Amino acid sequence: MIIEATGITKKYGDTLVLDGIDISCAAGEICGVLGANGAGKSTLFKIITGLVAPTSGTVKIRATPPKPIGGIIEKPSLYPYLNAEENLKVFAKMQGLPTDRDFIEGKLIQVGLSLEKKYIVSKYSMGMKQRLGIAIALLNNPKSLILDEPFSGLDPLGIISLRGLIFKLAYEERIAIIISSHIMEQLLSLCHKLYVLKNGKLVNSGEVGELMQQHILQYEITAEHIEESEILRSYEVHFVDHRAIVSISKEDVPDLLSKLLREGYAVTGCKALWNMESLF
Repeated sequence: MIIEATGITKKYGDTLVLDGIDISCAAGEICGVLGANGAGKSTLFKIITGLVAPTSGTVKIRATPPKPIGGIIEKPSLYPYLNAEENLKVFAKMQGLPTDRDFIEGKLIQVGLSLEKKYIVSKYSMGMKQRLGIAIALLNNPKSLILDEPFSGLDPLGIISLRGLIFKLAYEERIAIIISSHIMEQLLSLCHKLYVLKNGKLVNSGEVGELMQQHILQYEITAEHIEESEILRSYEVHFVDHRAIVSISKEDVPDLLSKLLREGYAVTGCKALWNMESLF
């Protein structure tokens, strides 16, 4: 494991913010931390990155570079009156790193920022600001990366673009990435493992696929005129447009799809629906 936090507890006075949290992330792995606002995600990330000391517990970062971990907590801290290249130079100089054109442009290319756009950061979209923040976090070539709510404020295209960058950093560059969100859908297809926080406690954790199987109670099946199906009348079901929301076990799904096919319905989609309440 690159990141391993064990028994992390944090108190502010009499307020218990985190209560014995265990979390780990390996090289090339993307781990998600899911929780509502105020669940303790940002505090946990500040402890992992060394910005805040835990009341108890330990954090181990198994990497040897000068900066073993990089991160963005809450939002990127940028100089809005400078352009991307100038921002990187400032942060590189702070850390005693090269500021030559080749080094700076290499970091911009790494996160997919255009070298041609020279306008100041205040004119950037939120997605471009997130990319620049990640470039700054990667200046010292860390082996691990912490991203706190990176999709907040992004439009759908910005989310897709940033997801692609996160995949690239994990799979191609083998960086261990821990990412938080309060929106489950943003983490489902992105993460290998999921940690669920509620009021500072770890209430669920595991491989994403396993958690999905444990907390699925319904399936959404899509087909033209599926609301007319006779087969579905024997199931607990309700219809929305050309979609049937069926309460059914995963073991019975293949049989139902076969029956629908024999009934003449061309199923174009079958999606599992999570039970959010049971996950928390």
